[in-house]
Amino acid sequence: MRSILPLLVLLAAFAAAAARADPELDALFQDHAVLQRDKPVPVWGRASPGEHVSVAFGGQTVGATADADGRWIVVLSAMPANSAGTELTVAGKRSVAARDVLVGEVWLCSGGSGMELEVDASRPSPPRTGDAAAEVAAARYPLIRQFKVAPQSSARPLDAVRGDWAVCAPETAGRFTAVGYFFARDLVARLDVPFGIIDSARAGTPLESWMSPMALAGLQGLPKAPGEGDPPVAGSVFNAMIQPLLQYAIRGALWYPGERDGGSAADYAVRFPEMITAWRAHFGQGDFPFFWVQLGGVGPRGESAAAPWAYLREAQSRALALPSTRQAVAIDIGDAGNARAVNTREVGRRLALIAKAEVYSIPVDYSGPVYREIAVEGPSIRVLFSFAGDGLTASGKPLQSFEVAGADRVFHPAGAVIQGDSVVVRSAAVAQPVAVRYAWRDAPEANLYNGAGLPAAPFRSDDW
Repeated sequence: MRSILPLLVLLAAFAAAAARADPELDALFQDHAVLQRDKPVPVWGRASPGEHVSVAFGGQTVGATADADGRWIVVLSAMPANSAGTELTVAGKRSVAARDVLVGEVWLCSGGSGMELEVDASRPSPPRTGDAAAEVAAARYPLIRQFKVAPQSSARPLDAVRGDWAVCAPETAGRFTAVGYFFARDLVARLDVPFGIIDSARAGTPLESWMSPMALAGLQGLPKAPGEGDPPVAGSVFNAMIQPLLQYAIRGALWYPGERDGGSAADYAVRFPEMITAWRAHFGQGDFPFFWVQLGGVGPRGESAAAPWAYLREAQSRALALPSTRQAVAIDIGDAGNARAVNTREVGRRLALIAKAEVYSIPVDYSGPVYREIAVEGPSIRVLFSFAGDGLTASGKPLQSFEVAGADRVFHPAGAVIQGDSVVVRSAAVAQPVAVRYAWRDAPEANLYNGAGLPAAPFRSDDW
C-alpha cells in the first residue's frame, strides 16, 4: 500500500493540473448573465499560458491567446437586445459554457448603505418597503437579473470579484438591492428588454474608499494603509469591488451614498466629481450616465441651524456640472431618525424617471422644482424655479422650511405662498430681506412639489 501512495499523489497532482488547464470565464459571465446591448462587449477569463481559446455567442466566434499569466480577453461586436437565453461558450483544450445569457441593459448600482439595502424586510436590518413580503412574493421578472458583488476591500487592485447572477424570482428577489430592483422593474415594464443589475455596494464606506488611485492622486489627509477586514479607507473598496468590473460593458451607473459621508462638505464637493470622472476614464465607455440619490433627512426634526447634512446635499448637487449627471431628490421620504429606513420603491421610481427621460428618450417629468433665482420685492423675496412643470404645490398644507435673512445674515423662519410658478417668502422679523433658504436643515419638513409630484431640492440663494 505504501508503494502506491506516491503514484496516487502524482495522479492527484496531474488531475489538479488538468482541472486548472480548463479555460475559465470570469465570474461576471456565469449562467443567467446579462450583456449590454448596442455596445462592443468584452469577455474575459483564464486559461493555460499560451493557450488559444475561442468564444462563441449569438452567432459570433472570436479567438484570443492567453498571456503569460493565463489571462485572455475578446471583444464581441455590438448586439441588439435578446430575451432568449443563449449559451456563451469558450473552447480551448476543453470547453465551458455559461447558460441562459441575455442581451439588454446593464446598470452598475453602487454606494453605501442606501444602495446596499435589500428588498427583503425579514432580514435583520430595517424594513425596505412597507409591504416587502408581498413584493418578494410577486417578484416574477425573468428579464431582471442581479450580479451581487461580495463586499470586500483590498490594499491592491484585484482582477476578479466574487459573486453570481440571480434571476429575479420570489426565491431570489429578497437579496436584490432594493433601489436597483425598483429602478429595473419600472424600466422593464416600459422597455421590455432584459435588465442586468450589478450590485456593488457596501455599508459603512466613505466616498474616499470608492476612489481609484488616479482620483486620489494629489488629495491630502487620507489614510492609505488599507488591509483585509480593516475599516475601509482610501481606495480599498474601489480596488476590490470596482476595479474587477472595469471592462464590463454597462449603460450607466446609479450611486446612493450612506451615512459615512457626513464629513466635510467642502471635501465632498471636490472628491465626488473626481470619483465620477475617474470611474468614467477607467471604464473607457465615455461619459456614461451617472445618476445619484441626494441624501434625505438625517437626525431629529427641528435640529440646530448648523445643518451639516444640508451642506453635504449641496456638495452632491455641485457634481451636476459634469455631463450626463442627474440626481434624485429624497428629502421628503424616509425616516429622519433612521437614515437606512428609506422608501426604496419611490427612490427607484425617481431614478427610473430620470433614466426614461435622459437615456431612453421617453417623454416624462423627471425633476422636481430646481431653484433658479430670486427677486427682492420690498419686504418679500420671490423665488423662481426651473422644472416647475404644471405649477407648484404644497400637498394641501402650508409651505414649510423657508427662511429669510437680511444684511445681518441671520435667518428667520418665514411664511411662504405659491404664486403660479414662483414662491413668495416673507418674515415679519426681516424688513429688508436679501437671501432665502429652503429645507436647509439636517432633517427638514419639506413639502414643495411640482405638478408631477416630484419634490424641490433644498437650496439657498446665499453663499455665506
